Amino acid sequence: MKHVIRKLYYDYEKEEKWLNSMASKGMALFNYSWCKYAFEDCEPSEYIYRIELLKDLLTHPNSMAYIKFMQEMGVEHVASYMRWVYFRKKASEGQFDLYSDIESRITHYKRINLLWSILALVEGIIGLSIIIMGSVNIMNGHPIGRLGIVMGIVPVMIGILFLYIDAPIRKKIKDLVKEKNIRE
Repeated sequence: MKHVIRKLYYDYEKEEKWLNSMASKGMALFNYSWCKYAFEDCEPSEYIYRIELLKDLLTHPNSMAYIKFMQEMGVEHVASYMRWVYFRKKASEGQFDLYSDIESRITHYKRINLLWSILALVEGIIGLSIIIMGSVNIMNGHPIGRLGIVMGIVPVMIGILFLYIDAPIRKKIKDLVKEKNIRE
């Protein structure tokens, strides 16, 4: 039986934990599109799921080679969305981790940090541009300028939200770098 659940995640670790919780209940993810998870019945705890943000788009030769490598290691590529990929492996085959060392975890978190930072920057620039245009319109006597200022606040606030969402990622990077330095 197939099940569709619509859910929004901005924290991939919470999303991964939820997917593994669903698998423990006998629901295996088989497809994903933005905020839409498609599950099919499976044996409870049959799979372990992992999510990764690739460096390049899925169609890039490096990404394709990486997914092929994962498949050769017995890992199934279940779904993907833009650069995010969803992997699963049979739990009966043992532990399933994507990162075997601190440096690879740091690199992955830095990719996620860069994504949120770029989104925040773009939203901030758009918002500030709209606010500036609104201010210019006010100085030129156009009544629509006030609306521009109000409309510009929305993308600025979205940019701030993206920075807020990214804060735990930045902290994880800092903690992992500190741990790496202690071990060296």
